[in-house]
Amino acid sequence: MIPLLFGITLITFLAIFFLPGGPTAGIMGDLNPKVSPEVRQKLIQQYHLDKPFYIQYKNWVVGLAKFDFGRSFKDNRPVADIILERLPRTVLLSGLTLLFSFLLAVPIGIISAVHQNKFIDRFLTFISFVGYSAPTYWVSLLAIILFGIYLGWVPITGFQSMLADELSWPAQWLDVGKHLILPVMVGSLTSLAGTSRYVRNGMLEVIRQDYIRTARAKGLPENIVVYKHALRNTLIPVITLIGLSIPGLISAGVLMETIFSYPGLGRLGWESVMSRNIPVLMATVTFGAFLTLVGNLVADILYAYADPRVRYR
Repeated sequence: MIPLLFGITLITFLAIFFLPGGPTAGIMGDLNPKVSPEVRQKLIQQYHLDKPFYIQYKNWVVGLAKFDFGRSFKDNRPVADIILERLPRTVLLSGLTLLFSFLLAVPIGIISAVHQNKFIDRFLTFISFVGYSAPTYWVSLLAIILFGIYLGWVPITGFQSMLADELSWPAQWLDVGKHLILPVMVGSLTSLAGTSRYVRNGMLEVIRQDYIRTARAKGLPENIVVYKHALRNTLIPVITLIGLSIPGLISAGVLMETIFSYPGLGRLGWESVMSRNIPVLMATVTFGAFLTLVGNLVADILYAYADPRVRYR
């Protein structure tokens, strides 16, 4: 994980360094024509942007070891403070999206497999393909128009209401929950389609195995055969899919958080790209890569737990 993380940061640093305008394009002097060349040069020296690429990257890695990502070009705040403000919100949104996606996808896949080629299977297959094909931004806009504007059931932007600080703790959590309904719902519905197909195909493969026929021949109830004997082996590839879904959640979070004005890492990364805020951009990429690698590690551990045959001694 550690070499891979440094490889990701190195490639990102190279891409930023060789972009048109270079890393200095985000400095105020390039964006504001009223800033004098002297002030611009002072800013470049302050952020060490006049150094060669390898010196800048070495300084950044040394700062990373101290959890020091430098200061934002925008407001001169420590980048670590900005990240720590946004990170819990992104983890909360991605975690709830992943949780609800799999809570819905697993039963849908099982029902489709058990009732293969029947009406319920064809109906769920149709719904899954529609959900898989629908663009996330389009579904998000429809959800905002229907549930937020037309029906007025839930808030459509932000993480909390403007006067949330004046509410009691239970009321504040309820307010946060209302703001999470739309992004979690849209993220879950657009990601469960592919997962439910994995579960369905895995279940169809498992229920044709000899040990399943033996369990049925012994007279075990169908629920025991499906949910106790077949489901665990079906979930083995799905567990791997959990780790592979985390990068998609993080990348989709950029779009989702921007549409819903959700103050998370995804929106912060987008804002840093548009403003050429290099320190913030490097920090968001690093944390996104770290979360992805941790997700893959957790998937490997769960895979070994679910299937003892892959464990090493």
